Amino acid sequence: MATEPFATREPAVPRLDVRVPLPDIAPWRAGNTGIEGIWSFTAPEAGPHLVLTALVHGNEISGALLLTRWLREAIRPRRGTLTLALANLAAFDRFDPADPTASRFVDEDLNRVWASDLLASGRRSVELDRARALLPALRRADVLLDLHSMLWPSDPLFIAGPGAAARALGCALGTPPLVVGDEGHAAGLRMIDHAHFAAGARALLLEAGPHWQPETLDQMERTAATLLRRLGMAEDGARLAPEEALPPGRLARVTRTVTAQSAEFVFLRDFRGGELIPRRNTLIALDGEAELRTPHDDCLLVMPSPRAMRGHTAVRLARFEE
Repeated sequence: MATEPFATREPAVPRLDVRVPLPDIAPWRAGNTGIEGIWSFTAPEAGPHLVLTALVHGNEISGALLLTRWLREAIRPRRGTLTLALANLAAFDRFDPADPTASRFVDEDLNRVWASDLLASGRRSVELDRARALLPALRRADVLLDLHSMLWPSDPLFIAGPGAAARALGCALGTPPLVVGDEGHAAGLRMIDHAHFAAGARALLLEAGPHWQPETLDQMERTAATLLRRLGMAEDGARLAPEEALPPGRLARVTRTVTAQSAEFVFLRDFRGGELIPRRNTLIALDGEAELRTPHDDCLLVMPSPRAMRGHTAVRLARFEE
């Protein structure tokens, strides 16, 4: 059997230019809920409780720029409750534009600690303690939008939390136009995977684009404004991104989450997230001596990570659903 050509070169890290300003969170650090960094506003008219979270990873600062702008400009809900949460403040405090990847977390990834038994355990870390502090706000959410950005090249996308309702909400918003349904990471549960969202509340994780770029902040603005309007919570005259007439998004279901089993995981070439591989059984990567091939035709690559460490997600393989 003929083998595909294979290159062993180290993948180049994308440029790390920080092209957005550092958010000034000092005026908003105290919060108004008794929990540092969390602000909550309730309208007289009953309605849903929407929670927006940013800085779950301390170096993903675009979400904090959006939340601090909404706080500065007094964006309030027309009905229901709007909660804005600046999550990993300790990691953000270490952010250095000269080394912007170094402050993702302090002790461990805050987006891998949301299993109920872990939160209830006696184990301690900066991120676990912060997750426990954030949990009361999370448990009150009817809808969660968790704002993130990406290091490796990829089209923007939603990752939906548990249940059909979350996937349907992402498709209804249409910005970005791709909604991914998956089973999470082997390394631990994300915020959107928390049991509260498996019990009926809806959660979406937005991967808005490359770290520290203006277009990523623009995508976050469009998505958050569209969600606020979709829930009937936007006040007339609020300074939000303009309303858009958008087609529904497309849903892709993950058919396989690939976790690197060795320190030698490497893709055959530079793949971009959102790329479609037309043919089943196409060789796309090696994990030590093991081959990774596409399991079906029209295989969508979701957020491939060329430098995945052993035990971490290297790529998710997905297929579109009608």
